[in-house]
Amino acid sequence: MEFLAALEGAIGSGLVQTGEAIAVRHHSDWSGAPPVVPLALVRPRSTEEVAAVLRVCSAHRVAVVPQGGLTGLAGAAVPRADAIALSLDRMNAIESVDLAAATITVQAGATLQAVQEAAAAHGLQFGVDLGARGSCQIGGNLSTNAGGNGVLQFGMMREQTLGLEAVLADGSVLPMLRPMLKNNTGYDLKQFFIGAEGTLGVITRAVLRLHPAPRARATALVALADFDASLALLGRLQSRFPGAVAAFELMWRDFIETSLGWQGLREPFDAPHPFAALVELTGNDEAALGEALEELLAEAMEAGQAVDAAIAQSRAQALAFWKIREATAELPVHMQPPINFDVSLPMAGIGRFAAACRSAFDARWPGHHSIFFGHVGDSNLHITTDGRSIGGDEAGIERVVYDQVAAFGGSVSAEHGIGLHKKPYLHASRTPAEMAAMRAIKRALDPLDLLNPGKVFDL
Repeated sequence: MEFLAALEGAIGSGLVQTGEAIAVRHHSDWSGAPPVVPLALVRPRSTEEVAAVLRVCSAHRVAVVPQGGLTGLAGAAVPRADAIALSLDRMNAIESVDLAAATITVQAGATLQAVQEAAAAHGLQFGVDLGARGSCQIGGNLSTNAGGNGVLQFGMMREQTLGLEAVLADGSVLPMLRPMLKNNTGYDLKQFFIGAEGTLGVITRAVLRLHPAPRARATALVALADFDASLALLGRLQSRFPGAVAAFELMWRDFIETSLGWQGLREPFDAPHPFAALVELTGNDEAALGEALEELLAEAMEAGQAVDAAIAQSRAQALAFWKIREATAELPVHMQPPINFDVSLPMAGIGRFAAACRSAFDARWPGHHSIFFGHVGDSNLHITTDGRSIGGDEAGIERVVYDQVAAFGGSVSAEHGIGLHKKPYLHASRTPAEMAAMRAIKRALDPLDLLNPGKVFDL
């Protein structure tokens, strides 16, 4: 085939695989979308090779599906039979750490965990953390504007990024690796690529912000009577510990029961409670931080904002608390299949939204197995339903949830992206004028629609 010959001529045959030589993992991602064997799998080693690949693809009108760690849940990395899959896994270098500026420069294929470990080696921390840290890659984190556990304190990937390098569909390289916090020189072009899911360009390198690593952490599990109490407790925490609330993970009772059952864990309190919040604070003095948290929780219990609380007395106990929350890693094992929702809503309405969804589920699918959990402090709620418990009616439950999202003025995607799965529902969170603007940007940067075509929206 002329195209494949041109591709091999541009970067070498050893970097291009076809047919059975393509590992099965590159046929899909964690979204559960049906596997597809791409026309070819290309694994470049440098930005120059990425640019060469895109020039060949542009000349031959062959589409490109960028792939990172393949941990996405929305289907953005699912390949096409008429397109190449472009894997950045060989571009995984941690290039440099600038201690004076507190920045790290990395290639897009570096895993999130590798970035975290490189920062920790210098007494610093990276502001984004999520359960797939050992597999997900920085390029994918940027392409979905990933969030996770640290958003309350540091923000999403967008807030962690000072500079980017990206390659456009025609092979042009945009060298935007400028490490300055202040840089008002016209359009902030890097922001076009963050959250674009590979539809506007291929991110190849990034300059990321780092933060001082805390000397102390205090972790607590707090029992709550209702959702409004969780917001009251969060407000109290943020007022008393400004900038130091590292995590506020809220778990509904259904999530807690499911997590404990799957992992064979004991009930964390003397009696079950409707909600539990996993709280983590950072500071400089462990004893003082623990005492201050204990005092605050006592005040919260006296004010009726908390029912019970347990403060971790060791790192091992803190990890045991986190183990309850991180039962999400068990979803693909115990739910067949898990139907995942990642939505954001105005904070005050999250409790009512969850109740409305549960009521609708109960009415339509009695006996359904659904769990509710989320970061909440950053407006993010997750819902997961076992597909077996609703007779496989994935389309039905999606309509129920996304109709409620539209009614509450929320977003169909808080941090997972749109990809293929949420494309039919993007209109619930975007107006026709906004969609027209996004299509105009796509046509300007990728006029042939070669970069991840069919993802997010159709031209």
